[in-house]
Amino acid sequence: MSRSLALFAIGLVFGGGAGFVLAAGNGITFDGHDHGNPAHHGGQTEAAVHTHSGSVNVPAGLDAPGLEIALIPDPISGWNLQVLTRNFRFAPENASAKDQPGEGHAHVYVNGTKLARLYGNWMHIADLPKGEVEVKVSLNANSHSALTVDNKPVEASVTVQVD
Repeated sequence: MSRSLALFAIGLVFGGGAGFVLAAGNGITFDGHDHGNPAHHGGQTEAAVHTHSGSVNVPAGLDAPGLEIALIPDPISGWNLQVLTRNFRFAPENASAKDQPGEGHAHVYVNGTKLARLYGNWMHIADLPKGEVEVKVSLNANSHSALTVDNKPVEASVTVQVD
């Protein structure tokens, strides 16, 4: 019996490792979709739409997008993040599709690590690490490229002390 259990455990470890290697090799990530599958990007190729590294730049001016955030302790637990945008519309229906001027979504980061994609003005954050914590929000185009104004990212951050 113990030999069967040992072989099962070894198979699980090696099988799981092989699964992770195959997934990573084929562009599958843990952020909810397959980066190698054009169907997950409005039928377009990865390079054309979903870069996570490029930017969509707009000139400064009255029509340029802007962003302010506030992080408010929730009376029961966690924190409530408020995101106030200017000249920007949250467009979850167009996520991972072709860029459209003035629309997209936001990315939320805690201490530099991406926490979530945001499609509206409010988000509850259940828990933050202890100590000094930076929460940052960036505006992103439908393609996930960073929105920039005169090549400066449209983002805001707030630092809080969490006991």
